[in-house]
Amino acid sequence: MSLRIWGVVCLAATLSGCLKVNTSQAPMATTWESSDQQRMQAAHHWDVLARNEARNIMANQRLRGRPLYVFSPQPATPFARGFHSLLESQLVQQGALVSTQPEGSVLISPAVQVVRHSDRGFIRRPPGTLTMLAAGVAWAFQPLNHWSEPALALIPGAAAFDAFSGNMTEVGNTEVIITTRASEFDTLLYSSSNIYYVNAGDSNHYEAQNGLRVSSQW
Repeated sequence: MSLRIWGVVCLAATLSGCLKVNTSQAPMATTWESSDQQRMQAAHHWDVLARNEARNIMANQRLRGRPLYVFSPQPATPFARGFHSLLESQLVQQGALVSTQPEGSVLISPAVQVVRHSDRGFIRRPPGTLTMLAAGVAWAFQPLNHWSEPALALIPGAAAFDAFSGNMTEVGNTEVIITTRASEFDTLLYSSSNIYYVNAGDSNHYEAQNGLRVSSQW
C-alpha cells in the first residue's frame, strides 16, 4: 500500500476520533438476551399453574394457616372457571384452609390480561436452526450418489424429528399475563405474575367477549 493511501487512512481514523462518529441522534435498537417462555395450550397447563401458585401461597408466612377464599372473576371465562376450581383443589390438597365465604378470609383473586402484538418485526430462530436444516439437506442428498438404498437416509432424520419435535413451537403474537393476588383489608399480601404464549384461536378462553354479535339473520 502506498504512502499516500496510508496517509488517507490515518487521516480518516483521526477525524473519526475527533468527531466522535459513534454517536447518534436517537438511541440504537438492540435485542434482548435469549430467554424461554412456555406456551399454554391445554387445561392440564392450567392445573400446573394452579399447583405452582398453591405451593407458593402455602409457603408465604403471612398466608399459612389463614382461611382463604378464591374469588371468581366476572364475567367468568373458560380459563377463569377452570383456574378457580383447580386452584381451590390444589390449595385443599396442600393443606390450606379454603373458605366458601369471603367474610373473615384472605381473598385470592386471579386476573388475566391478553396481549396481542401486531407488528413484532423479524424474530430470529433459535441458534443452530439453520445449521441443522443445512446439515439435514446435505445428509438427504448424500445417498443419492453413494448409497444403493437412498431411502435409508430418511431414518436418522425421522428419528431426530421424533426426538426433538416436542421442543419446537412458534413464538406467536398472542400472550397472556396471569396474576394471582392475595389481599386483606386493602393490603396486598401476595402477588405472582406469569406470562405465557397462547394460540391466537384460544384467546377467547382468557378474555370476555364484549358487545353484541352482528348477524344478517332475523
